[in-house]
Amino acid sequence: MSGIDVGEELGARAAQARALALLRIRSRALAVVITPAAVAVVLFAAGAQGHLGGPVWDGVRWAVLGVAVVVLLVAAAVAVSVARARPAVSPTVPVAEEGAPDLYRLVRDLADRLGVPAPSAIALTPDCDSWLEDRTHRTHSGSGRKTTAEAKNTAPVLVIGSPFLWWMRVAELRAVLAPVVAGTDSSAHPDIAAARRFVRGLDAAVADGAAPGRGALRGAPVTFAGWVSRVLLRACREHAAEMERCVAATASMRAQGVDYALRIAAQEQVGLAYAGWDRLLTRVALPAWRMGRWPSRLDAGVVSALTELSRRDRLADGFTSRLGERPACDLLEEPGIADEATSLLAARLFHGGPAESGPDWAPVDWQQYPDEVVDRKWRTEAARLHRVLDAMGVPPASVADPAVPTLARVMEHLAGPGGPGEELAAGIGAAVARDDAQAPAPGPAQQPASAAGADPLDLWGPDPLPLFPLQPPRTGTEMLADHVAAMVCCAAVDTAGAAPGLDWLDGPALLVDGERRADLAVPVLSLVEDGDPDPLRSWLAEVGVRSDKPVRLV
Repeated sequence: MSGIDVGEELGARAAQARALALLRIRSRALAVVITPAAVAVVLFAAGAQGHLGGPVWDGVRWAVLGVAVVVLLVAAAVAVSVARARPAVSPTVPVAEEGAPDLYRLVRDLADRLGVPAPSAIALTPDCDSWLEDRTHRTHSGSGRKTTAEAKNTAPVLVIGSPFLWWMRVAELRAVLAPVVAGTDSSAHPDIAAARRFVRGLDAAVADGAAPGRGALRGAPVTFAGWVSRVLLRACREHAAEMERCVAATASMRAQGVDYALRIAAQEQVGLAYAGWDRLLTRVALPAWRMGRWPSRLDAGVVSALTELSRRDRLADGFTSRLGERPACDLLEEPGIADEATSLLAARLFHGGPAESGPDWAPVDWQQYPDEVVDRKWRTEAARLHRVLDAMGVPPASVADPAVPTLARVMEHLAGPGGPGEELAAGIGAAVARDDAQAPAPGPAQQPASAAGADPLDLWGPDPLPLFPLQPPRTGTEMLADHVAAMVCCAAVDTAGAAPGLDWLDGPALLVDGERRADLAVPVLSLVEDGDPDPLRSWLAEVGVRSDKPVRLV
């Protein structure tokens, strides 16, 4: 037996030992519940045989019986609450086998090489990670009538990060998925599966107990069940964490015989994909979402973003040479439809957008991004800046037409005495807060009865959207600098022939003579923070922008 086989066997035994420890906690809880009933049975049996007689012992017997009945009723209520609690399921886009036969074939061949059960289904998630997810709970099935035997025999679902499919090559994806698919062997172990169901049920009961919206009388039983479940979870925490660690180690050891050398190189692509995905969401997608547009090809954008990173960064040099190989997205029959579905799900998870497109929530292609997002963003922020100036009673610029908005008005005000930037920053912050408050709150999709349950977020829970907000808190000065920069960009477009553009790593960009100008931030900050307009005036003169000319606003 090789060292890998020995390590795999030891890891499996350690995981099973931790699973048995979790099941013993469940057994101890059950023993605590039935102890009063057992004591009552002993007392009544002793009385029937002539022992422990007298009125005192009769009172003790009935008192213990009363306690036993109350404890059993409370325990039954807690058990029902835990059984009915619906474990949360990660929001994903399901991939049917007829829509990706090559991907299913790759996963099944991988499972055969590993000697483990194949996953029951495949789903995509807008994240740079992959995992197995158990969806055997009766509320997770379409009919809700899945039997216990069917649930135990159903393999977990393989969830794949959608950026992996577009950036990785087929061989790299197989190497990355090998340790994940190897985990189905532990999922099929009865002790580990039972321990996981026990922990997931407790976790779901805790979430139900903490959910708002219930009255005091109606919510008391659920809250109590959640408290009991939280106590049990604390006792299970260490064993559950160690069990999952041992399961992961066992799966990793089992997968070492499959594309191990390639997996080491593929892990570099995992880190690179994560970096590109994070930049794409925070710098490119987020401005579009805030403008009521959602990019419909985010996964394809990852390839462009990482290609641009490879061009700029020597450390990433050579990664684009892989692009000549077959991409993993070719394993899908219609990758464009899958990309659009995961892009919409990403918008809902990270921004809280609606579930369906509409006039105020429309998809946008990358070719339309500069006009539909960048230009509208600049002009919307410039218009907000002038509305705040109007509310503050700031006069128009002395060198411009008082009836039209100009950049000169903004520069003269910020360069004036008394530090007017702080007051303007506060006004901008308040205006942004008002606009955000007036924006319609995201809600569940209005679906016909036949489509009930089709929403990927149906099984997540009652948590409000967005689940994972990307927008960090910004100071008033930061928002003012963004608005002044937007005003400068509008003036450059209207008076100097500049154009809005898209930078795959930094988002909205100003193009002058077809080249990106990335040097605007420093002169704008000098004006906003120090009240010094000279650096910005020099920049405007270099580009050929007329600050006294009118600017078109939204």
